[in-house]
Amino acid sequence: MADFRELMKMRRAVRDYEDREVPVSLIREIIIDACEAPSGGNRQPWGFAVVTDRELMKRLSDESKRNLLEDMKTIRSPILRMYRPVLSKAEFNVYYNAPCLVFITGLTGVHSAPADCSLAAAYFMLSAADRGLGTCWIGLGSHIKDRSLLDEMGIPENHRIISTLILGYPRTLPAKPPRNAPKIFRIIG
Repeated sequence: MADFRELMKMRRAVRDYEDREVPVSLIREIIIDACEAPSGGNRQPWGFAVVTDRELMKRLSDESKRNLLEDMKTIRSPILRMYRPVLSKAEFNVYYNAPCLVFITGLTGVHSAPADCSLAAAYFMLSAADRGLGTCWIGLGSHIKDRSLLDEMGIPENHRIISTLILGYPRTLPAKPPRNAPKIFRIIG
C-alpha cells in the first residue's frame, strides 16, 4: 500500500490501457473502498454499474456522442464545441477502448448526490491507483439517455449518472501535469 500523499501524487488520468481484463473480484474490492466515502447525512445515495462487454461499450459511446452532438445545437459552450471534431468521428470511442467502464449513479431525489457520488469516484480512483490500476473520469461518456441502454446496465429510473470512470491496467502512466498554486483568498482567524 502506498503512503497516502504518494498515492495522491501518483494517480493519473489514464487513457491507454493494456488489452487485459480487470478481475471482477478486484472491481468489487475497489467499489467497496469507494463506498467508504463520506456522504451528506450518511445517505450513501450511490449505485454502480460495471460494463466489461466491448460491444455494449461501443453502443454506449455512440449514444453519448450522438447526445452530445445534439446538445451542441442548443448549448453554447465553447468547451463542449471544441470536442465536435472528435465526437463526429465514427471510430472515436469516448471510453478510449478501456477494458472496464464504471458508472457511478446517484438517487435523483437526494440534493447532495452529485457531491456524494463525486467523493465516491475520488475514493474509487485512489483505490484503483493503490492496486496498480489506472482510471480516468470521462465526462463525455455520461450522456446516456436511451432508457433501454440504462435498463441493460441495471440503472433504475430513480438514479442518474453522476460519474463515468474507465478502469484498466495502464500501458504507461502519463507524466504529472503542472499544478497551479492554491488560490487561498483569505484565512480568517
